[in-house]
Amino acid sequence: MRKAAVLFALLVFSAGLRAQNVPVGFDLSSYGVRVEPDKRLMAVLATLAMARSLDPKDNGARLIATPLSAKGALFRDELEADNIALPQDLRTKISIFVSQYKKRHQAASDAELVAPFVSMAYALTPAPELADPIITSDLPGDLLDVLDFAPLVREFYRRSTFSSHVEEYVKEYRDGSAKLRDSTREMVSELLDYLHTRPRLVFAEKVKTTVPKAAGKKPTIEKTEIREHERHFYVVSENLTAKGNVNFLNIRDDYYVIVPPDTDLSVSEARRAFLRFVIDPLVLDRAKDIEPMRTWAKPIIDDLRKTNTSISPDVFLSISRSLVAAIDIREAQYLRERIATDQARRRIAALGRENENLDQKRAISAELERYRQGLADEAAQQFYEDYQKGAVFSFYFAEQLKGVEDSGFDIAGSLKEIVLTFDGKREAARVAATADARKRAIAAREERLKHPRDVSAVAANPVTTRLLDIQKMIDAKDYARADADLKALLAQNPGEPRVYYNIGRVAGLVASGLTETEKQSVKLLEAKTAYTNALNSATPDTDKALLSLSYVALARIYEFFDDSAYAMRLYDAAIKLNDMPGGAFQAAIAAKQRLLKPQQ
Repeated sequence: MRKAAVLFALLVFSAGLRAQNVPVGFDLSSYGVRVEPDKRLMAVLATLAMARSLDPKDNGARLIATPLSAKGALFRDELEADNIALPQDLRTKISIFVSQYKKRHQAASDAELVAPFVSMAYALTPAPELADPIITSDLPGDLLDVLDFAPLVREFYRRSTFSSHVEEYVKEYRDGSAKLRDSTREMVSELLDYLHTRPRLVFAEKVKTTVPKAAGKKPTIEKTEIREHERHFYVVSENLTAKGNVNFLNIRDDYYVIVPPDTDLSVSEARRAFLRFVIDPLVLDRAKDIEPMRTWAKPIIDDLRKTNTSISPDVFLSISRSLVAAIDIREAQYLRERIATDQARRRIAALGRENENLDQKRAISAELERYRQGLADEAAQQFYEDYQKGAVFSFYFAEQLKGVEDSGFDIAGSLKEIVLTFDGKREAARVAATADARKRAIAAREERLKHPRDVSAVAANPVTTRLLDIQKMIDAKDYARADADLKALLAQNPGEPRVYYNIGRVAGLVASGLTETEKQSVKLLEAKTAYTNALNSATPDTDKALLSLSYVALARIYEFFDDSAYAMRLYDAAIKLNDMPGGAFQAAIAAKQRLLKPQQ
């Protein structure tokens, strides 16, 4: 049983290449994040999918033909087949409503037409009731425009096959959301690691209430109570939402991101939605400190609103959105700079000692500097674009974030100082000071459009690119092909620790699937050799997270072969590297504690 447990741990440890960036044991629920479908939304969009053209010339064509992901298209076909016998009177009522709605919004795309219906779904009570909200006076206009669709949703839920199949649909949604869950973990881990913080999952609100007073005196007295609200961030997998589309809703303390199931959240607009979940309560805490920022920003926002009325006049909202924009842009820039710098160091190290191949080394350094300058220019243009949308503090917050990056301090503890040190006079010159950088960024964008396949050699390391390709084979469980390609890559790049590590991963995955003891042992010995080579070929520039992962993977193999003493030494080596993003520090701690326990 113990060997089976160790082998299972080895299988779990041989996770995907991208998942190496997520700390071991990373539990989304601990950060207030859930990835799950929503029956309300499923019911609303399924009802919309029943609408058909009433014009005989259209031969019953869909009124809403949203472009869907591959999984979404298959699900829509399944849904339509399940409801082929939908009562005609109900289909006609749905079709009339949607047809009239489309006539009122003729310039909107199908994805834009659907967006208010998504919002409407979250105004309803949970399925199966799907009741209207009690108070409708504070609902936005576009939602009120579609609220009359709710009775048709309830009728569809009752009279169609939807309610009898809904649990099957939910299971289908969950089964198809593996990529979404992985990318959600990556996004959450990456952003929180950058900010050195955790989301606040409870928000305390001061509420004034009235209570009865003693007899003979005034009937009531005011009292202040503290009410706590739980906060959640929901990633909602929805097959019937438009391909590549991200819908975001914030309803009191709940934040919803609605996306197709194959969405990669780590590079999508959902990043900003999650950042709002993290940042909003922190900014709210500083409400008493923002008066200088409010005074400086109000005339600028008023001026921007003359040409863009969609900008909110609320300076508090501008502060929050500016910080979100700055984090989103700056974190991506920071990560790319680190990767490019690491790759440049590897290339320089491969050229030999300090005084060898100096011209080539200088060329690599110059190339790196040009790449970093290009990233800075592009970031400046992105900050300006957000500035024009009302995020007028984006430049300021981006500059302040550099201090958080360098210090490693929690953004929650640093925000007060960041707000209090704002200097309006200095900030007034910010836009003009970035004019040259923004011009270079626009020129670079135009150049990329002309030559879309050109990629900087610093940013695109060929080994990294090939490993990402091979990862797709591993994800598809094509281990034989992945192993052959990894060994071919090793022949081209002898001594590359990352290739050795991935050869070990593949061998470990194969071993975990074998039942014959002898064949299993052969594969584990192959994995052991590969992990050992990964450690022996490491240089001072080798990624410490990779070393950490290699030590723990190797230790688990020694543990499987009953050499607990040497396994303990390897776990200790991983622990000495300390905790880091993408490493195996926590796994090493847990394994060591397990080995130290007396065997039952």
